[in-house]
Amino acid sequence: MTNATTATTTGGFTDEERDAMKERAAEVHGKKGDGLVELLGKIAEMEDADRVMAERLHMLVSDAAPDLTPKTWYGMPAYAKDGKVVLFFKPAAKFKARYATIGFSDSAALDDGPMWPTEFALTELTTAAEDRIVSLVKQAAA
Repeated sequence: MTNATTATTTGGFTDEERDAMKERAAEVHGKKGDGLVELLGKIAEMEDADRVMAERLHMLVSDAAPDLTPKTWYGMPAYAKDGKVVLFFKPAAKFKARYATIGFSDSAALDDGPMWPTEFALTELTTAAEDRIVSLVKQAAA
């Protein structure tokens, strides 16, 4: 039985996952450029729906937590506190997913009892979604 995924995987990783790992290696071992320029460059490369959402997300994060440092992380727009990524935007097209996500690392300290979400699916940025994102970003940046 052939799985459609096996045609695009090597060692268990999809082509998209391998590309993301290569981008991360380049971020760590190579260029130490301007994080904001790199982040905006990655946003500019995105397909329309992801790009529009990432641009708005960048504005929300920049306004809500101006002390976070923009950068790229595995080739995705991300924001760091004290050098550690606290949140990132994963465009839908990058991993051929049906929705984009905003994710938070353990450094974001969004702890809420014994279990809490660390990634949120984004299909559109409504006022309510933006308000929730701003709240989470402020908590992550605190």
